Amino acid sequence: GPPRARDTHDTREGALAKKAKKKRAARQRPAASKPRRESGGRGVKRKAARRRSRKQDEDVDELVIVPVRNMILFPGVVLPLMLGRERSVIAVRAAVGEQRPIGLLLQRDEQEEEPGPDDLFNVGTVGEIMRYWTAPDGRHQAICQGQARFEVLEYVSEDPLLIARVRRIPEDERTNRAIEARFMALKQRAQEVLAMAPGTPEDLEQAVQGIDSPAMLADLVATFLDVPVADKQELLETFDLRRRLDRLIEALGEAAAVLELSMKIRQDTKETLDQAQREYFLREQLRQIQRELGEGDDGSEIQELRERVDALDLPEEAEREVRRELRRLERMPEQAAEHSMLRTWVEVFTELPWTTRSKDALDIAAAQRILDEDHHGLEEVKRRIIEFLAVKKLRPDGQGPTLCLVGPPGVGKTSLGRSVARATGREFVRISLGGVHDESEIRGHRRTYVGAMPGKIIEGLRKAKTRNPVFLLDEVDKLGSGLHGDPSSALLEVLDPAQNHTFQDSYLGVPFDLSEVLFLATANVEERIPGPLRDRMDVIRLSGYTAEEKLAIAKDHIVARQREQAGLKASQLRIGVAALREIIKSYTREAGVRELERKIAAICRHAATKFAGRRRKPMSIGAEDVRVILGRERIEHDVAERTDQPGVVTGLAWTPVGGEILFVEAAASKGKGELRLTGQLGDVMKESALAALTLVRVHADDLGVDAEALAETDVHLHIPAGAVPKDGPSAGVAMTVALVSLLTGRRVKSTVAMTGEVSLRGRVLPVGGIKEKTLAALGAGIKTVLLPEQNMDDLEDLPESARKKLTFVPLTRFEDALDAALEPVPKSTRAARTRRR
Repeated sequence: GPPRARDTHDTREGALAKKAKKKRAARQRPAASKPRRESGGRGVKRKAARRRSRKQDEDVDELVIVPVRNMILFPGVVLPLMLGRERSVIAVRAAVGEQRPIGLLLQRDEQEEEPGPDDLFNVGTVGEIMRYWTAPDGRHQAICQGQARFEVLEYVSEDPLLIARVRRIPEDERTNRAIEARFMALKQRAQEVLAMAPGTPEDLEQAVQGIDSPAMLADLVATFLDVPVADKQELLETFDLRRRLDRLIEALGEAAAVLELSMKIRQDTKETLDQAQREYFLREQLRQIQRELGEGDDGSEIQELRERVDALDLPEEAEREVRRELRRLERMPEQAAEHSMLRTWVEVFTELPWTTRSKDALDIAAAQRILDEDHHGLEEVKRRIIEFLAVKKLRPDGQGPTLCLVGPPGVGKTSLGRSVARATGREFVRISLGGVHDESEIRGHRRTYVGAMPGKIIEGLRKAKTRNPVFLLDEVDKLGSGLHGDPSSALLEVLDPAQNHTFQDSYLGVPFDLSEVLFLATANVEERIPGPLRDRMDVIRLSGYTAEEKLAIAKDHIVARQREQAGLKASQLRIGVAALREIIKSYTREAGVRELERKIAAICRHAATKFAGRRRKPMSIGAEDVRVILGRERIEHDVAERTDQPGVVTGLAWTPVGGEILFVEAAASKGKGELRLTGQLGDVMKESALAALTLVRVHADDLGVDAEALAETDVHLHIPAGAVPKDGPSAGVAMTVALVSLLTGRRVKSTVAMTGEVSLRGRVLPVGGIKEKTLAALGAGIKTVLLPEQNMDDLEDLPESARKKLTFVPLTRFEDALDAALEPVPKSTRAARTRRR
């Protein structure tokens, strides 16, 4: 036998081995009995039974059990055995010392470090230790050869070693035609699998070919078969040779199918690598030829473009198109006219954010804080934006409507878009659509045109470098249309959630997904937005600011910004509240704050001029200083002077830049009862004037007007500022009051302004722009506003401070306006009427 390894464990191992040997000897010692004589047939049967019992006793043995994990040793197979646990090392050394075999049993749970009888399978393999040694690094190893299968009958000892009483399972070597057929099929299939498997040892193929025993072939095939260890344990427990052969043939069939597919994949990969290598050599040769022709730099540029394309994760259609164009570019000489165009196209293509996106930071509280920091007031607008962001947070993949901010200039529409981008953590892109009249500016030009470039949408994404920016479409109401198509029609695909995931730019030529872009739009006049485009947007209306709101914006934002732009410090220049009020009252009359900012900038420049000289003392600007710096007042507060005569009425009008006061003047002269209109009035205002005159004629007796004299009187209605076109249906009430004031001699109260349309039956009809008109009246010093009763609900949009400063009179019929607007009839006029009567 092999030399016994001697180390510090010898004393303990010898004692354990002697103890185990005494137990086995005592258990195997036969009991004393007297021989009995048998006769006849009954004696023959008992002799046969005793022979079978002796045969079974020969198959029963006691073995030291060594638990193993992740390996199965089959009979007739030689495998290495790695010993890591102390009990396993002691058991193997004891077996080597007594020159006895060991029993190898698979653990049910490979993580168990101290397995007991319940943790092991019942069927294992008897193994003979052919060699045992301890490596220099202290690891214990053994070479073990499988002898036979065994089945555990009972465990006789668990400590210090696992010792079990086992029964060896003899292998049935009898063969028949079924066994022979399966044996031949298994051998052929095993040879095929070994031939296909990469890295198969040559001696294994020879061993399979030289085996004549079906049982030995089955155990050898089960050893090298790549299946889970649980399946190998089932094969070990399959004692019936025919069933074992069937299961192995089936398993080899599955392995052969996998290997065939693997070989095909390897072959395809090899062909791809061969083709790539061939292209590489050809490309190197082409680069050498181009270098000889002086075109070497272009080759490096193309290689750089190819590397940029390789780094992109492109959709299938886009990648196919760019690869095709790259191949064209490589074959095309640099002197070709199309070379520069094609190279520019590839550069634009690779600079687009196909997969790059910024991470959304949809913190609703932070978004509210950012909006409040950037904008004063606009509570309704900010509430709508917060609701929009909240829905986006709860459903990121949802396709909500495009927000369109509609309002006069200078109220913060563009800056609201920047605030939304800051609140969401996205990039901000703004494109101006004012004056755009060519569809190609949205969708791009085809590459066949000289100087073709992508449209504004793709170009904006290229600059943003992310595919999910906040995209502001500014001045969408100023789109035009010309001979080259309608750009608003091209925007329909951009803003429609059902279409924009496959938006195709004419220059790009492949679809680009716009579904992750957050589109915002701005406009001054909602009615000028094309109908189909307006239908795809959710309109949010912004009104003008009150004087108090302008004052707060100036203090919190404008003064600091303009002071910094002028290069001044806060300690050098201070603009007082009185100065700001004077600027707002006497130098600006607008819905927004742009003119206010320009006036404050003028004051800051004046101060910068002083400090650039010899001034060192801080400046404090008051109301009187404003008049010195900005000159005379630009806004005339002459409402009282202009309405001091009968026939002059203060009306209210809406314009794209906010509300305005509008004077309506009436004059009478002897004539033929004709009506003359001046002031560049539109058709709708002309119709309102005709309806007002007819209404006065119908109710002449009730109004105290001489109908016969009116029939011989020409009436002239004039709206000052004749260079400005005027139109709309909201001047009917003001014209009616002006005519009645003129014909009755009753003056209109100077602190009253009015709006509303009037019908031929005398009813006052509702109009629009109530908030803008009311703010204009407040800025002009008006105290009482007459408006249709049906518009009273619109006053809820007004700030509370504005509602407290004005008195509102609802109008149902035109007589209500006369009672509220006209002064009482003068006594002299009443006396004259009495004498005429």
